[in-house]
Amino acid sequence: MTSEGAALTTQPFEVMEHTGEAGIVAHGATLAEAFANAAQGLTATMTDLDAVRERETREVAAEAPDREALLVEFLNELVFLFDTQGFLVRRAEVLEMDATHLRARCHGEKADRARHDIRAAVKAATYHMLLVEDGPPARVRVIFDV
Repeated sequence: MTSEGAALTTQPFEVMEHTGEAGIVAHGATLAEAFANAAQGLTATMTDLDAVRERETREVAAEAPDREALLVEFLNELVFLFDTQGFLVRRAEVLEMDATHLRARCHGEKADRARHDIRAAVKAATYHMLLVEDGPPARVRVIFDV
């Protein structure tokens, strides 16, 4: 097994350093799982993911002309949830997904300044260096504007 294969079994995403921005590479057995893991990666970019509890649930939907744009739209819906409700996603479940539509259930909680040190304010998911690969295993890469 290669070191890349080992990473797939131990961690569903990695945070990437990028000049003036932040990014993630997320993996999954399916593209839906990789998208769900990208949601965790988004939260890990902003704060310590382990400090986020699953206290509340939100359903989100996204539509876009293709899978790449769908990933950006999905993650930007989660940025919107944080910006408007302070909601941090601990875990996401993709309930429905095709090439242009996604519906997900997101588990998490509202940010609590006593437990959540928001170290990066993500403004948006971008198209810069965007990658969506079906796999198997599936892999996505996205850069966030912070």
